[in-house]
Amino acid sequence: MEFKLAPELARDSYHLTDWPLCGVRVMNDRQFPWFLLVPKVADVREIIDLTEDNQLQLLNESRFLSHWLKAEYQPDKLNIAALGNHVPQLHVHHLARFQTDVAWPAPVWGKQPMQPLEESEVARLQSLFADITF
Repeated sequence: MEFKLAPELARDSYHLTDWPLCGVRVMNDRQFPWFLLVPKVADVREIIDLTEDNQLQLLNESRFLSHWLKAEYQPDKLNIAALGNHVPQLHVHHLARFQTDVAWPAPVWGKQPMQPLEESEVARLQSLFADITF
């Protein structure tokens, strides 16, 4: 079976780059630095459904993205989660959280409407990630 990105993820985020296992995406919400890793594996819902090698690769890519988020945004806290209650396709959220953000300390989901990213910010992130080799 061929990998296909869930339509909800395609609708709500922008593609930044592809790493060995995952597509790297940014959520279309300027309220939070909110990124996704989406393993490019067909019909995977849970991390444990990946092969052991792919689980380790996901961990490596998550660690890399987490270090980048800390360096780029200097957040008060990183939130990393693979929830999938609304979108069952495996995807791992990486959010840089701040005590001053609109949802702090609660989860960001469903607290307020998303506010679209500026096109210039999407272009900046796409350019940055084009230069990142994993």
